[in-house]
Amino acid sequence: MKKYLSQTQIFAFLIIAILVTACNGQTKKHLPKDKVAVAHPKLIKTIGNPRYGNVQCSLQDKAGNIWFGTTQNGLYKYDGKSFTQFLVAHGLNSNSVYSLLEDKDGKIWIGTEAGLCLYDPSTSLRTGAKTFTEIKIPLPKNLPPNKNPHYQSHWVYSIMQAKSGKLWFVTIDGVYTYDGKSFTPFIINEGANGFLTPNDKVERIFEDKGGNIWFGGRTNEGVYRFDGKSVTKLKPKELFQDGPKPKAHNWGWPQLQDRNGNIWLSNWGGAYRFDGKSFTRFSKKDGLPGGVMEIIEDKKGNIWFGGDGGLTRYDGKSFTRFTAKDGLDTPWVWSILEDKSGNLWIGTRETGLYLYDGKTFITYSEYKH
Repeated sequence: MKKYLSQTQIFAFLIIAILVTACNGQTKKHLPKDKVAVAHPKLIKTIGNPRYGNVQCSLQDKAGNIWFGTTQNGLYKYDGKSFTQFLVAHGLNSNSVYSLLEDKDGKIWIGTEAGLCLYDPSTSLRTGAKTFTEIKIPLPKNLPPNKNPHYQSHWVYSIMQAKSGKLWFVTIDGVYTYDGKSFTPFIINEGANGFLTPNDKVERIFEDKGGNIWFGGRTNEGVYRFDGKSVTKLKPKELFQDGPKPKAHNWGWPQLQDRNGNIWLSNWGGAYRFDGKSFTRFSKKDGLPGGVMEIIEDKKGNIWFGGDGGLTRYDGKSFTRFTAKDGLDTPWVWSILEDKSGNLWIGTRETGLYLYDGKTFITYSEYKH
């Protein structure tokens, strides 16, 4: 009897050992550690030459979805699990998206190369309905034609919602406000230190904590500040100091107001900080490489810069540049977004997208034919 039990035990032990070995073998075969570590969805570029196009703009909506506007490849929505791509076939008026805004009602406004579109989550995605609605901005009858044939469009550069609730649209056909019912051109004549024509004079807009609205673009010297009644034109000498090419960058893109109340501007000559009295310029000699396209402030108070010099962080004392050795493979950064978890989403040339978690850059994009 003892001999029989001993043989049974041995047989059972062998069966268990075989099963455990088989399971371990399958785990190693199907879930290798290196694959698990990088398994995440990616923004897939499918249109155009892989060397061209940008992740141009981004936002995180109230529901937590992250939206990325690209040139050439339309609009992407990332819900934390997968990317959904939206193109002209879904109702966009162009596959080149340059600006995004979620308004106070949760509607998402999309500025494209061809004009303006609206995504309303309360009515969109119904059966048989297109996802996006094209919104036509009525142009003034006396609007002078834009002579540059490259810009024969209704390009929307920038969108902002003021504290009052009014929406502002910066377009190639001028600046417009929208009160929920109608669009009104924002035109101030030369005598009021305003814009000389309604055409193509502004590219960026933002509102400071005092309710002043700032404008700037490459076809105007200096920057403009509107206090609700009149426009003040600021022409800081710092904008006119650019080495061998005087006045090469005598304009500024107003970007943000930091927690200390400073206004930040940028152009292809660097970045500029305005403390309410004077401007301070930051350029290559200070550790800020190249021109600056985008500036944001993160939750910790760091200022981040993106442009043709890549990605740079300013902690209030010194600049830290991130390059290929850190995992950011391109020197061209077009958009920066800090999500609700404190991660940075970096949009680059060649429709590149990276997530920076404070330690590592993770690639979130690829190209497929």
